[in-house]
Amino acid sequence: MEHTTANSEQFSRYISFSGEDWGRLRASTPMTLSEERLARLRGLNERVSLREVEQIYLPLSRLLNLYVSATQNLHAASATFLHPIDTNSLENNARTHVPYIIGIAGSVAVGKSTTARILQALLADWPTHPHVDLVTTDGFLYPNRILQKRGLMQRKGFPESYDQRRLLQFLHDVKSGIPEVAAPMYSHLTYDILDTTQIVKQPDILIVEGLNVLQTKSGQPGKPLRLFVSDFFDFSIYVDAEAVDIEQWYIERFLTLRETAFRNSASYFHRYAQLTIDEAVETARRIWSGINGINLRENIQPTRERAHLILRKGRDHAIQEALLRKL
Repeated sequence: MEHTTANSEQFSRYISFSGEDWGRLRASTPMTLSEERLARLRGLNERVSLREVEQIYLPLSRLLNLYVSATQNLHAASATFLHPIDTNSLENNARTHVPYIIGIAGSVAVGKSTTARILQALLADWPTHPHVDLVTTDGFLYPNRILQKRGLMQRKGFPESYDQRRLLQFLHDVKSGIPEVAAPMYSHLTYDILDTTQIVKQPDILIVEGLNVLQTKSGQPGKPLRLFVSDFFDFSIYVDAEAVDIEQWYIERFLTLRETAFRNSASYFHRYAQLTIDEAVETARRIWSGINGINLRENIQPTRERAHLILRKGRDHAIQEALLRKL
């Protein structure tokens, strides 16, 4: 990446760490995941090892622990400033639950969901046992009936396919400390919004994972956003890799789904289960080049440098580099 070259390092907003150097920042953070537990957190075709958890995710867990503590102290300082005399107001403010919100962005098939689940598990294992919730923005896609009506089924995952207003309202309500906030849920089997919702109950930490969480445009011509999803984030992560590698991972995942989920008659993609391997590879390439690759190039990748941390993967799917924003 351009911003990590030797000539540009002095001008970069990021400090670059190799996986080995980043791993040294773990300090004494304990490993709480077993191989069996990690296996349940891995996504389809993911190859995350306990070694990678030790080298990448434990230092990140330590960093976030420090950030969360500092943010909580900042909230306490603000309460003291705003209510220097009114003790009741100060006590009420102290009881208002202001969650620390972490955003995780990246392409389809890059592994951001696995990153989110591993972080959720590690953060929840802190000695203080914080309540950590995970919400994916897939649930904030418009239902298929609306996408079909608007001619957007082939642009699912693009900014205009999301109910941005509902997502912003959800984050506003969570950040405001409302006791229970409902998030819509999505089924990758039926490829549509479910009737059920996920109830978020004043978590200490909320992880929000999705393609478009760092974007600053609505996808609607002439309708710029005054408020961005990332305005609610305390920390953001972008999971990065070369586009050619992500395409290959997408094809590999498609082939695995052809042998598993697509065979379910309830699957929206059941028709793909009968494809030969060559036909499946060609279909996956066509979907990637016509939809996901375009979305990555035009909408997702341009938001990379808005993240506080970039986790850069190599061809083997392992994280090779961590770039931490200076400011």
